[in-house]
Amino acid sequence: MTAGNSAPRPQSTRRWVLGLTAVASLMVVLDALVLSTALTSIRADLGASIEQLEWTVNAYVLSFAVLLMTGAALGDRFGRRRVFVSGLGLFAGASVACALAPTVGWLSAARVLQGAGAALVMPLALALLSAAFPPQLRPRRSAYLQG
Repeated sequence: MTAGNSAPRPQSTRRWVLGLTAVASLMVVLDALVLSTALTSIRADLGASIEQLEWTVNAYVLSFAVLLMTGAALGDRFGRRRVFVSGLGLFAGASVACALAPTVGWLSAARVLQGAGAALVMPLALALLSAAFPPQLRPRRSAYLQG
């Protein structure tokens, strides 16, 4: 939605946007943290060294951080919804690749793709959310927080 197109969205559409962006953002944040609980199992199952385990964790975070601004720019250029859905697809496909990874190298490569998908999802989820809810429907800060 562009700045010139400020037609209000119906309430049911806003609910869907809120639900989908919340779930997508939760997936992205959760995936950044969930690997640390599985490191012991990954080490045992894939025979990974400590250094390899560090790369499986860092691969996601590095690709996410490096591509975050690119994801936002792609959303502006090709459409927020289209790039958001593409990012979700990339993230889901990379998650399947992580689950099926036969070696720690494949796992690290799949984690890079997950981070790239997350970099497409996160900024566009926030942009879609702010486009769906006009300023008068957004929560206000309390007087205590405003100083």
